[in-house]
Amino acid sequence: MVTEDSRAGRGARRALSGAGGLVLTPVALGLLAWGGLRQQMLVQATLSTQRDVFGIGLLVGGGLLLLAVGLLGALSATGPILGGLVWGVAPGVTAAVVPEWGFRLARYLPQNDVTYGVTSWLFIGGLLGTGFLLIGAGLASRLARRRR
Repeated sequence: MVTEDSRAGRGARRALSGAGGLVLTPVALGLLAWGGLRQQMLVQATLSTQRDVFGIGLLVGGGLLLLAVGLLGALSATGPILGGLVWGVAPGVTAAVVPEWGFRLARYLPQNDVTYGVTSWLFIGGLLGTGFLLIGAGLASRLARRRR
């Protein structure tokens, strides 16, 4: 039997997870894109073996934030699914189907390295892949919870 208290608790967990997924996912993707761009400009473009400690920190920070979004699935599958759908799959599919929209979107963002990195991720499929990965994490947590 489901009580009112358990329904209220479930709603609060869904709201917290959903808000966390919607807020943390774009920050994580921005950090990963910026760090990746810095690494690409230093290592790949110049064939340098130097290290960009700040770029590496951005990559690690972005990865940890995505880990946190995935872990929000312990509260509710809503966070990883919403974060992946809104910030990964939707823009990724849109840019693949109608590339002009991706360029229009980039024009509305501040013109800096983060935007350049995110735009690169958008068109090479990084956002799409990350979005599907987060959706998969959310669905896996939901299925695991259902089996208990």
